[in-house]
Amino acid sequence: MNHGRTVFAQLMDLLPMAEFRRCVARYGGEHKVHSFSCLDQFLCLAFAQLTYRESLRDIEACLRAVGPRLYHLGFRGTVSRNTLAHASERRDWRIYADFAQVLIRQARTLYAHDPFGLDLDQTVYALDSTTIDLCLALFPWAPFQRSKGAVKLHTLLDLHGNIPTVIEITHGRISDVSQLDRLRLEAGAFYILDRGYVHFQRLYQFTLAAAFFVVRARQNMQFRRRYSHAVDKTTGLRSDQTVILTGVDSSTDYPAPLRRVHVRDPEQDRSLVFLTNNFWLPSLTVAQLYKARWQVELFFKWIKQHLRIKAFYGRSSNAVKTQIWTAVSVYVLLAILKKRLGLDFSLYTITQILSITLFEKTPILQALQRSFPESDDPLPSNQLILFE
Repeated sequence: MNHGRTVFAQLMDLLPMAEFRRCVARYGGEHKVHSFSCLDQFLCLAFAQLTYRESLRDIEACLRAVGPRLYHLGFRGTVSRNTLAHASERRDWRIYADFAQVLIRQARTLYAHDPFGLDLDQTVYALDSTTIDLCLALFPWAPFQRSKGAVKLHTLLDLHGNIPTVIEITHGRISDVSQLDRLRLEAGAFYILDRGYVHFQRLYQFTLAAAFFVVRARQNMQFRRRYSHAVDKTTGLRSDQTVILTGVDSSTDYPAPLRRVHVRDPEQDRSLVFLTNNFWLPSLTVAQLYKARWQVELFFKWIKQHLRIKAFYGRSSNAVKTQIWTAVSVYVLLAILKKRLGLDFSLYTITQILSITLFEKTPILQALQRSFPESDDPLPSNQLILFE
């Protein structure tokens, strides 16, 4: 990286520009565009994410304040809130969704061997969704409840590095379990699911695809025990059984045997029952796999707290999806930066430092290390931490 360039420009150097141009060309993003390119739009939105800008007027004012330096930041067009608003309304959001997938593939390669608490060679995913509330009067395309709007982010998180591999953005009335139909199942991989994804006909597709699932069972599940396996009850395990479903519909929807693992959680004083189609993992590992699902909850909390995805710069579906996918790109870009520079501190710390050093002309590694001495306590104990 050029030491004479700004921190923002050095960060954007990590972007694979050839891939970005392919994404733009794929959807005709710059058809009849003369002055404000798709890259200009992406840079504006990335700047807004990194510096917590609250509105288009805010973005315009801050970037125009450093007008002479915009060229060196990578901008080639004039930044205007009207131009940015028009671009967010008209330019296909799939440009930025496809580009985010390019960054995701890079990040997954970098984090493929990162541990997540369990010694498994297989890829482990956690699937869940989060809801972002909207005003139904302003966002009529996103119905949720009778007088309330919302969008849902259905996310498949790779637990090796906490990288979101699939994100589907829908209105709030789309059920979580329907997203199982859209998954491209990976043979040999584990998918950790919450109780809301219990649909035996869909779960049977995992078995047919040679993929494994771990899901929390519902209390009213009808089954018959076929075998019982010995467990160490000092670990909190209560039973490990091979069962077959006996419900009128479930026995037809899932005709194969299932494994039922019962564990007692002493911390929360409750019993948990898990179902899986994997019969060779130790029963305690099955319970630990489900516990690792909490990482997707932390991911949702992190992006809601530290990225601009709860308030939007535009009201159309296209503008909302463009902003969300740009936020995802920034998140993944920071994860790539952390790995490539070999940084030891959290992603939260990196975002805080970058937010106040973007216009400094100093090597980005020096800016990060200078701002965070090793002897300091990096975060309060209740701060969400990803990429430790």
